[in-house]
Amino acid sequence: MITIKPETLTFLKDLTQNNNREWFNENKNLYTESQENVIAFLDELIKEMAEFDEELGKIDGKKSLFRIYRDTRFSKDKIPYKTNFGASLGMGKGSHKAGYYLHIEPGKSFLAGGVYMPESSVLKEVRKEISLYGEDFLKIISQKEFKKHFPELDQDDKLKKIPQGFEKEDPMGEYLKLKSFIVLYHLKDEEVLDKNAVKNMTKIFHLMKPFNDFLNTPLTLNL
Repeated sequence: MITIKPETLTFLKDLTQNNNREWFNENKNLYTESQENVIAFLDELIKEMAEFDEELGKIDGKKSLFRIYRDTRFSKDKIPYKTNFGASLGMGKGSHKAGYYLHIEPGKSFLAGGVYMPESSVLKEVRKEISLYGEDFLKIISQKEFKKHFPELDQDDKLKKIPQGFEKEDPMGEYLKLKSFIVLYHLKDEEVLDKNAVKNMTKIFHLMKPFNDFLNTPLTLNL
């Protein structure tokens, strides 16, 4: 079974302390080795996850992994490199579908599922689905194992008022205020390095599938 090597986390820790092009170029071999380790891990993870979500069989580790180089053209923060390895398994900003995401960063690793900051047409369809089928939505996010791993949906950038087009008294109003529909599971470093990490992460991602399926229903039908 492929595992994340301790050296991969060590590289990210060292990069955090030396986030400059000179150090990175001098240690390019460490980056390459860490990147190859993560890609191999992702290939194994995708293979396991495809057992419950066949759509994932269409992607591979290399294509799912985000670049480590930051786009600093329009940012005041000119630090050149990300200090994590992030992989989109069908999920990303502006995505038309709910999916999965793996974030590896010393002390800050996590798994995520859902749809992140979708464009307005997608967001509207998801909100309509939640408003119309609120009981089904609540049943999914209240399920015992789901609730145990994901106590609540991510609240970042939540609106203060119910969006236009929905009744102010809508019983699902608090969920309609969300701009993203995301669940997170934070990982300790020892969980990332665990010899059974692929299987353990697959189990957690599997718990997200009913949530993703609900979110994808209107997107599959209407977009």
